[in-house]
Amino acid sequence: MVAKHDKTLEDVLKKKANIPWSDIESMLKHYGAEVSEGRGSRVRVALNGVRAVFHRPHPEKETDRGAVGSVRRFLEEAGIPPEGGKQ
Repeated sequence: MVAKHDKTLEDVLKKKANIPWSDIESMLKHYGAEVSEGRGSRVRVALNGVRAVFHRPHPEKETDRGAVGSVRRFLEEAGIPPEGGKQ
């Protein structure tokens, strides 16, 4: 399962479009993020002292390139991948 999270992280860092939100959410949890439901389609995420709110895509299940960019910036601010990491 770790390989799947690594692949999702790689896709996010490359800002690929059409990543299933469920894969992104699982990857965030794998890296230690606290994920909680907000109002409507909002999802609150906290990781390494960094907080963000994302909107779960609907009615489609895939995340567009803009949202992937937001997740990428969040991960970078939270120190994922760590300096010297393979990504």
